[in-house]
Amino acid sequence: MNDSIYLDDIIIVGRDFEEHLSNLRKVLEKLKQANLKLNPDKCNLFRREVSYLGHIISAEGVRTDPRKVAAVKEWSQPRNVPELRSFLGLCTYYRRFVKGFSLIARPLHRLTEHKRPFVWTEECEVAFTSLKEALTSAPILSYPDPDKQFILDTDASHANVGAVLSQEIDGQERVIAYWSKCLSKPERNYCVTRKELLAIVKAAENFHSYVYGKNSCSEQTMHLTWLLNFKNTEGQIARWIQKLQEYDVDIRHRKGSLHGNADALSRKPCSENFRFCSTAEMKYGKTVPVVRQITASATSHLDPWSDEEVREAQMKDSDLKPHY
Repeated sequence: MNDSIYLDDIIIVGRDFEEHLSNLRKVLEKLKQANLKLNPDKCNLFRREVSYLGHIISAEGVRTDPRKVAAVKEWSQPRNVPELRSFLGLCTYYRRFVKGFSLIARPLHRLTEHKRPFVWTEECEVAFTSLKEALTSAPILSYPDPDKQFILDTDASHANVGAVLSQEIDGQERVIAYWSKCLSKPERNYCVTRKELLAIVKAAENFHSYVYGKNSCSEQTMHLTWLLNFKNTEGQIARWIQKLQEYDVDIRHRKGSLHGNADALSRKPCSENFRFCSTAEMKYGKTVPVVRQITASATSHLDPWSDEEVREAQMKDSDLKPHY
């Protein structure tokens, strides 16, 4: 990244002084060609770090602006829904810095629901305090390197799914951004396997600008692989798998020693009371007449055939070749 523009705010960077000077000259030339003028009083040149859109940008990475975080730290207890929404709006702007943001803020978000009485409980106070502490101690996030592989770690619980986007830089895994989402009531009824697949799909969509067209890996437990290779997948699972095919995501097995529940769940991950998976297994365990069966494993691991190879294969297929 040589520069970043948001409305009338421009930030120009460089790996060293010479590169920075060259990039600065190019931007000034473009502004001159567009007949745009700069206010010298608002320009900061050759700085080691700058404040930009509520963030501090430096060679180390991106961190929250202490002046903005101070406003969060000094925020008094909200007395009504509008005040609470203002607080949540400011916190949400920095949610990429907070791991499990949606889980922490969930009691406060529930308090803003339509027709819910505004009653500040102990749970709300804990969430309010935890958000303040999380933002005041937020980590420095690394810059993404488009030439390196992205690592997408996902997690799912009863009411939330979340992800961490990172890259290995100088032998260390560095966090680029955090993401989390509260599950809807129907989504909370999913079995753990389906929730984990949902986490991957939603995380890929959220980090679309980072991972689309780039290779990334996601380490998962064996019971998720069981669902990905399930024969005659249901409509929703099939759509999710198709969605993942838009991304170059390498889903790898996580060793059982790194995930205590993997061995116990890999044989049959879904308990009998989850109709989403157990019902499908019973239904498709019977003989069902099909025209052409396409399994999840077949659609997930297609060989990169060329157009010419596809045409040759079609001509040899008795069902697909033209009859004339």
